[in-house]
Amino acid sequence: MARGEEGKCVPTAEDAEGPFYKPGAPERLSTGSGMAVSGVLLSYPGCRPIPGGRVEWWHADRSGRYVDSLRGAQTTGATGAYAFTTSPPGVYPGRPPHVHFKVSAPGHKPLTTQLYPRDGEKTIRFDLVVEVEKR
Repeated sequence: MARGEEGKCVPTAEDAEGPFYKPGAPERLSTGSGMAVSGVLLSYPGCRPIPGGRVEWWHADRSGRYVDSLRGAQTTGATGAYAFTTSPPGVYPGRPPHVHFKVSAPGHKPLTTQLYPRDGEKTIRFDLVVEVEKR
């Protein structure tokens, strides 16, 4: 999702934060089961892995409610990788199922985006590409 034509790295598109973001999501590897999401946090330009970045996620439960148990965060290691398991997102009224992401990394612009899983998708690769901050 982060790589464009010919393997070139392209910044991940911004998407709505929505009204349910809460700062300070706990560091965890799982917020449920049934769907595994993994990827690498990459820098644009250059497409290099970013160690020490923070990847937060949150989504609605099966009833369409945002609950604290479906909020999590990870700090990327030396390879820029992150991985977590969660329950498939519920349907929030008027929206397709989605998982929100907020990404921050030293020297890079913050990113807020969303992942839209396909029906029945159980394993998802979602690389996140953030732009270097211009000084």
